[in-house]
Amino acid sequence: MQIMDSQDVDAAVSLTTRALREAAHLDWTAPAAGLEWSCHDTAVHVAEDFTAYAAQLTVRARDAYVPLEIRAEEGTGPAGLVDMIEASGGFLSAAVALAGPDARAWHPYGSAGADGFAAMGVVETLLHTHDILGGLGVHDWEPEPALPARVLDRLFPHVPRGASGGGEDDADAWRTLLWATGRGELPGLARQTSWRWYAEPVRAGRVLLCEISPMAAADLSAGGTGGFAWAGDGPGDGTRRAAGGVANARAAGTYRPGWGPYAIIRASDRRAVGGMGFHGAPDADGRAETGYDLVPSARGNGYATEALKALSAWAFAQPGLSLLAATVDEDNAPSHGVLRRVGFTEAGTGEGQVRYALRDAGA
Repeated sequence: MQIMDSQDVDAAVSLTTRALREAAHLDWTAPAAGLEWSCHDTAVHVAEDFTAYAAQLTVRARDAYVPLEIRAEEGTGPAGLVDMIEASGGFLSAAVALAGPDARAWHPYGSAGADGFAAMGVVETLLHTHDILGGLGVHDWEPEPALPARVLDRLFPHVPRGASGGGEDDADAWRTLLWATGRGELPGLARQTSWRWYAEPVRAGRVLLCEISPMAAADLSAGGTGGFAWAGDGPGDGTRRAAGGVANARAAGTYRPGWGPYAIIRASDRRAVGGMGFHGAPDADGRAETGYDLVPSARGNGYATEALKALSAWAFAQPGLSLLAATVDEDNAPSHGVLRRVGFTEAGTGEGQVRYALRDAGA
């Protein structure tokens, strides 16, 4: 289902450029709120993002950004910067409108189609307009609520809605988006110190899986939330250990995006209820190993089975994997059941553990 399109980009650009033009008489060399950039540099960054996203969609980039550089000419003032945002926003709107339903392009936070890049463009301009205006002393600006609501639905499926008491309706969405991106607070939830969006989470019925990136992993390993709203008894020790492994792999230069841990998000309330993922990318023989844990309150509901089926399917759709392995303690009956229901078969025993394997059905 397509959630966002070129009309959303147009609406966001119109809304934000109008607000920024009203502040064009102020000093844009001031730092943007919460950022190390000046308001001037933040505006250029928005134009860079719009242009980069349009380029990605246009050429269907597969593994990197198109090598473009966007900069403001020396001496460009605030009015010219707003023109840059408006023009580059038009580039993205046109690219989104022209892209076919099968168009896909690379982004560091996941491959996406036109609706994903539309959402990315909207979130960039909404948030950075907030940052620029905050740096200029304008603190009462808010976008129309439908835009942040659709951004949350498309890019932040792991973020609880209605956490500030407003329910699931759009009226609460702007405060929720600010919290989700480390710019605000919500009652009952820790302030975000690490966050990202998800252009392409792995969906699995009642749960979805969001990759724990190195930055989120470092936060989890250090005792933080990793940018997720956890069920009350999470995260588990296994998830924190797996997050530490990501940090070590990143430091050693062996980290491969997609082949680390994922947070298991319960779709009904968008709470993280466990972790699942891989111990590393496939080796030279095409073998990778998976593992998982669920918080106690979420066990016995079939979430692990749904998640492992979906994540295994994702893994075998990637190049290089021919066998997925798992190891569980002999007395861990629930995990044996999960693996068997997914299609794993016993591959050996030893030292109180049972080894399982799942082979690529298409191999």
